[in-house]
Amino acid sequence: MEINAPYEINKKGHLVFDGCDVVGLANEYGTPLYVVSESEIRKRCKRIKECFMHKYTDTQALYASKAMSNVAIYRIISDEGLGIDVVSGGELYTAIKAGFPAEKIYFHGNNKTQDEIKLGLDNNIGCFVIDNDYEIDLIQKTAFESGKKVKALLRIAPGVSVNTHEYVCTGQIDSKFGFSIKDNTALIAVKKVLESHNINFAGIHCHLGSQIYSREAYYEAVMIMISLLGQIKQEYGIEAEELNVGGGFAVFDYERDKYVDIADFIETIMDTVEEQCSIRKIKRPRVLIEPGRWIVGESGITIYTVGAVKEIKGIRKYVSIDGGMTDNPRYALYNALYKGIAANKAAEKCTEVVTIAGKCCESGDILIKDLNTPALEPGDILAVLGTGAYNYSMSSNYNRLTKPAMLMTNKGEVRVIMRREDYEDLLRYEQI
Repeated sequence: MEINAPYEINKKGHLVFDGCDVVGLANEYGTPLYVVSESEIRKRCKRIKECFMHKYTDTQALYASKAMSNVAIYRIISDEGLGIDVVSGGELYTAIKAGFPAEKIYFHGNNKTQDEIKLGLDNNIGCFVIDNDYEIDLIQKTAFESGKKVKALLRIAPGVSVNTHEYVCTGQIDSKFGFSIKDNTALIAVKKVLESHNINFAGIHCHLGSQIYSREAYYEAVMIMISLLGQIKQEYGIEAEELNVGGGFAVFDYERDKYVDIADFIETIMDTVEEQCSIRKIKRPRVLIEPGRWIVGESGITIYTVGAVKEIKGIRKYVSIDGGMTDNPRYALYNALYKGIAANKAAEKCTEVVTIAGKCCESGDILIKDLNTPALEPGDILAVLGTGAYNYSMSSNYNRLTKPAMLMTNKGEVRVIMRREDYEDLLRYEQI
């Protein structure tokens, strides 16, 4: 089989990830085990700077930290010069503790609490992204009580549907997120913000969803958003400072064997912005994007140990591993597709088709269906690729399973950035 960097196969026939023998990592640190590559994350940040922030003036990339949020990641993102978006008080608190520059933090979410808003105000974050009328009122009230004035974008639902799982579509009209483009709802919201003395209207934001392959979707969204900026200028005599077009840029899809460079999306976005601003005779705003999965998704793997193997003749062969939907719920949620490699048999031919099952008490606890693999047996080491995004961040203690440790690698170097939970951690908050 062919595998690309940061993957190799060494002389032992073992899978190597970012210079580290995966079998060796499993033996030393135990499984299940999250592993993320610092070198790969930095490489992707540099790619974004090369084709966006350095190529086009007045632009900024924000790491969508819901993909994976911890102190180590925030420090890398800060060091690379990107900003972040956060969607909760917990993500914001983690970023603050990591020493992330407050002026580069954008606070999203469709139902921010007053305590979360105050946390942002107290730490002088760069921008709030307002999602609804309730938030306009609550941010205005909280900012007034704090004696502060805040910068804000309005999140817009542009009415663009994309070809992805319905649970991760966010830009359509029927969405819990944002002000609708229909019936002048968005324009009315802009007026309300302009009349709020403690909120400075800076511009507008949209986000279409996740795993988007279509550049046309971004073209359509930018057309609608620039049209709205033109209406805002015509109606209220102001030109927006910022246009945030969100993220959702697709990573490699193992089913389609398809990869699109983020530069292709960015070129479509920026060409459309420049063209439409010129046509409508409005000042080109600062343009922001929000890659999350694109930065960390393919920068991570999860390592498991094989346990029970069950074959139902003529139907299916189940190979169970020592993790499952608690450390990766995305197959159960979205039928998300992953590639698995027998790390200790990486050089061997694939002779079987198996289904990788988790250990949770759920029939739906499946990680990969119909995986081509060498014959697997108890004690083998399985690496699931592309798990850097939305695995750790969505993990749980269902069935009272403990959460895995997380390692960060860097071209053969290894450090622990999250320790493995133990059983005592499960009782930490119990009033015994």
